[in-house]
Amino acid sequence: MKGPSINWEALSPFIALVAGLCVVLLVGLARSAFIRRQVVPFLTLVALGTTAGLGIWQWDINEAIINEALVVDNLSLALLMIFVAGGIAATFLSWRSIASAEAGEGEYYALMLTSILGMLVLVAANDLVVLFIGFELLSIPLYVMCATHMRREQSLESGLKYLIIGSVGSATLLYGLAMLYGAAGGTNYADIAAAADEFADDVLFMIGIGLVLAGLAFKASVAPFHQWTPDVYEGAPTPVTGFMAVATKAAAFGVILRLFVGPLIDATTTWAPAFATLAVITIIVGNVGAIGQTSLKRMLAYSSVAQAGYMIAGVVVTTRLGVAATVFYLAIYVVMNLAAFAVITARERETGLGDDISSLYGLGRERPLLAWPMTISMLALAGFPVTAGFFGKLYLIDAAVDNGYGWLAVVIVLGSAVSLAYYLRVVAAVWMQDAPATSKTLSAVPVIAGGSPEADDEARARGVEPGTDVGRVVSEDFGEPSMVTAGERLAQPEVVFVAVVCALVTIAFGVYPEPLLDVARDAGEAFLNLI
Repeated sequence: MKGPSINWEALSPFIALVAGLCVVLLVGLARSAFIRRQVVPFLTLVALGTTAGLGIWQWDINEAIINEALVVDNLSLALLMIFVAGGIAATFLSWRSIASAEAGEGEYYALMLTSILGMLVLVAANDLVVLFIGFELLSIPLYVMCATHMRREQSLESGLKYLIIGSVGSATLLYGLAMLYGAAGGTNYADIAAAADEFADDVLFMIGIGLVLAGLAFKASVAPFHQWTPDVYEGAPTPVTGFMAVATKAAAFGVILRLFVGPLIDATTTWAPAFATLAVITIIVGNVGAIGQTSLKRMLAYSSVAQAGYMIAGVVVTTRLGVAATVFYLAIYVVMNLAAFAVITARERETGLGDDISSLYGLGRERPLLAWPMTISMLALAGFPVTAGFFGKLYLIDAAVDNGYGWLAVVIVLGSAVSLAYYLRVVAAVWMQDAPATSKTLSAVPVIAGGSPEADDEARARGVEPGTDVGRVVSEDFGEPSMVTAGERLAQPEVVFVAVVCALVTIAFGVYPEPLLDVARDAGEAFLNLI
């Protein structure tokens, strides 16, 4: 029996990720600290760069491969670039991370590459079975990565919560896929499309659509399926949180576009009203929930919920303009968020205040190279002009109005107005608050360089010179948080680099968005059945 014909060139981005994760995992077994801490992250960047290059090489191929189980087209390749960008930024942010050292550098970066592979499989899936494989390949590594800071209780709690709630989402999705298969009589998207018009009002088919929608809404942090998001974002290591915030959301919306705007488009009257209702609920819940947060990661978690509500508008309209607007917003969402998470990562290591908003006090005076990226990020997320976020919201509003969803466009505008309450509070903390006074206290942990090799490794991972113990919270040694100050901090050039580059890209696409919009339009062309 002859197997299906395989286009190896179209499959090359998948192969690059598989090869990359295997090499990274094996090299990470080396005993040399230099190889584990320097070579392994570098090889991860090489694997991601190679994958991106192969994706660019295959641009405009638009072909179904492996017996039509996968589709390599401009949509999947555009989303691949988003995943790669998120992975590269997460690699830089993780370079000094305690989480990567505790989990093992090889395992940590291999898990991240595996998750990116799952994201690519998910958005390229043209079959319900492949969709679920991609969904699990994306999710399981993230469950582990959330808990990689193993000596921190919140990290373990984050991983456990994500595992439990994610399993519920996976089970819900699987039930929905089984019902779609039962109604359509096949798992290929072509079978689903053929049945969508005929069985649009069939109870089994409608229940399947509802369960699939709920399962994917878990992953996209769409209210009311968002409850896991603030706790997981807060507890996970910040580089992992940043990666999840941008790449996972792009993957979730990629498969939503692929499935609902593709084979299920003839059942639009069944699912579009539900999606539009979820969009309104999500925008309200996300913006209201973010207002009272003092934790920056929890605030960005609720912000991501609201942003998901905005992006649903691009799905509901079921037009090429809507698809292009959604892909454009997903792309700029990466740089807007990663700029903020890079700053949070740096300040966690410098101040000892964690992700509390007080860690940003005095930042404008002390660290302008971090202050400006955080400011630009907040303004872009709020949709200020001369930032990419402004054009992102503008295109979504245009798509909504153009297809008769003007009321949803009004909700987007009102939600953006409400979001100013918490975005501008962060800007005020950066520029209008003085840095908190610090005090010297004793610590039960040796502060002499070399006194504890383990403590020295942790200090370097935090960006602190061993022996100086700058800005470290010593709540484990005392009953309440206290700080010790002395010496000079190590530079964190890779973190500052991510923050500055993301901020510059945000401004660049805010001034001249056409190149990125052209890529988004090409992605929209993947749906030949749309107007």
